[in-house]
Amino acid sequence: MHPNQQKGYGYTRAVRIGNTIRISGAVSLDDQGNPTSVGDMESQLKTIYGDLHQTLRHFGCTFDDVVVEHIYTTNMNLLKQYAGERARYYKTRYPLGSWLEVKQLAIPDVLVEIELEAEKR
Repeated sequence: MHPNQQKGYGYTRAVRIGNTIRISGAVSLDDQGNPTSVGDMESQLKTIYGDLHQTLRHFGCTFDDVVVEHIYTTNMNLLKQYAGERARYYKTRYPLGSWLEVKQLAIPDVLVEIELEAEKR
């Protein structure tokens, strides 16, 4: 969950409020907090969804519990090209959400950032 980034950027990775789990924007980083798979949208998505899977599991949830997903990217065309990666995790339905193209994300070389909200059932 990259505690150094949480402290350095002043945010919390995930919180549970009642039955709601909110997960801050996840990006593709190694254990030292460095961007991984620079320039490779597909690999970044695989890393992010893998990390999100672990965070959801920590709270006793799965992607079936996700109700909102917001995706921020610096390259919408690449995101659309590799968006099929999401189907590996969303087996029964996709959540509500938005996809937004932005000029830059907080960490250089990061192409995509994903935040989730889940409801524990």
